[in-house]
Amino acid sequence: MEIDVNIKIEPRSDFIKRTIESGTKLETIANEFQKDLPYTILAAKVNNKLEELTKKIEKPSKIELIDMRNQNGNLIYQRSISLIYLKAVHDVLGNSFVRIENSLSKGLYTDIKCKENITYETLKLIEERMRQIVELDLPIIRQVMPKEDAMKYLMEEGYKQKAKMLEKNKDVKKVKFYSLDGFRNFFYGLMVPSTKYIQYFELVKYRRGIILRFPHPSTPNVIPKFVDESKLYQAFGEATNWGKLMGISFVGDLNEKIESGEYKEIIQISEALHEKKIAQIADMIKAQKKRIILIAGPSSSGKTTFARRLCIQLRVNGLEPLYMGTDDYFVERENTPLDENGEPNFEDLEALDIDLFNSNMNSLLNGDTVDLPTFDFLKGIKIFGKRIIKIKKNQPIVIEGIHGLNKQLTEQIDDKEKFKIYISPLTQLNIDNHNRIPTTEARMIRRMVRDSQFRGRNAQTTIKEWPKVRAGEDKNIFPFNGEADVFFNSEHIYELAVLKKYAEPLLENIKKEEPEYGEAISMLKFLKFFNTIEDDSIIVNNSIIREFIGGSIFV
Repeated sequence: MEIDVNIKIEPRSDFIKRTIESGTKLETIANEFQKDLPYTILAAKVNNKLEELTKKIEKPSKIELIDMRNQNGNLIYQRSISLIYLKAVHDVLGNSFVRIENSLSKGLYTDIKCKENITYETLKLIEERMRQIVELDLPIIRQVMPKEDAMKYLMEEGYKQKAKMLEKNKDVKKVKFYSLDGFRNFFYGLMVPSTKYIQYFELVKYRRGIILRFPHPSTPNVIPKFVDESKLYQAFGEATNWGKLMGISFVGDLNEKIESGEYKEIIQISEALHEKKIAQIADMIKAQKKRIILIAGPSSSGKTTFARRLCIQLRVNGLEPLYMGTDDYFVERENTPLDENGEPNFEDLEALDIDLFNSNMNSLLNGDTVDLPTFDFLKGIKIFGKRIIKIKKNQPIVIEGIHGLNKQLTEQIDDKEKFKIYISPLTQLNIDNHNRIPTTEARMIRRMVRDSQFRGRNAQTTIKEWPKVRAGEDKNIFPFNGEADVFFNSEHIYELAVLKKYAEPLLENIKKEEPEYGEAISMLKFLKFFNTIEDDSIIVNNSIIREFIGGSIFV
């Protein structure tokens, strides 16, 4: 039987009508269009739901083909290459313990535990085996098991952590496995149909582990230049140690704490670790006699709460910080640069009056009285005369803004005056050894809850705007994190269990006919791995999490 389908290909906005046989695989449809596309199609949205290319189309449908430029495509690539990597390690080293830990240097930082140390020669063998697997175009086979059967299999194969996670979770009923040439493992997300789809990767030996590197969504056919993100590596290491202090390495451990009621102590410890770290940063600022404190980080990092708490700790050290944001230095609305769509671009550095900012800061440092602007967002102009400020000789200025680490923002200010802080929720709590929680997903859930609580926006709007937010971060924030003097990890190990009860109703309200439905389903499935912390009253009112769920004394 023939059916009609409408097919969309990025970056086109229109749909192309095709008549196909009922039961045709998405992969067959993708192959028809692939020759005219610059990047490999990895998956598709069918009637707004994300599907693997192995899915058969049985009825008239709206189909959107997805490559790695799409965040979903990027995650599918990451999961698929992780499976190939695990298979190659197994083939080269036998039954070794492999842990995929966190993102680092445009890749995934991994750790291999085996009888012998991993040498460069061993690394080369693993990478060669990966390329052989890709060249053979081996099928990646999906299999769904009932929870009880899955747990039995995982225990038999030595995946005790995965089994523990499933055992403690009440919401998961079925478990999805993927097999590659007889090697089978549990992954919670989607995969490509076969290994030929994963063409671009490299392995880099780094510190005590290996970085599995692959393209960035902005350039899907190119491995980006390696950048040694040593401070980010240290920040993730600190997060791991914090988790060990609380006895939590994986989601299953957190779920146990929630079941036993120990989560209340976990919340208190996590908050205390944040406060101790902020106090240490304040001590560094005083010891180094820094006066321009610049705070930057991606969306939903908790910059405002962190800045306010840092000011309090600086006051504890006998200092009187002046707190301000760079938003008051926007150029007049009529001079705002435009993006590629002709819309006002408030994200780029050119949207700020850099000369006025530098002049004001230097005048304050020199002890002059300064008329600081206040930006009127309704009129689109700077208002003067409301903040006439003069500061003392040792008084620091705490400045929050997305461009804080960009040298161009403060190019006219003496570097000896500056102390730069990068803040982000660096998620180190993973589902298990091989299923990581991307920091970007955790941030989007934070933003979604905050948008609903305080900005009158629904989850559809947050999801729709997220790719644009991420593009801005890739351009204006992430390239400069190496400039930071210190990293602050704003993640709380318990937070997704708290955010779950706020996020789930928002996601469940997204209807099948809405374009954001696929992302909503993916996030709902992800949140199922977490038991819910229903009572969040124990979270203190100066917590970063309060910035998102409400009850903050700062926001």
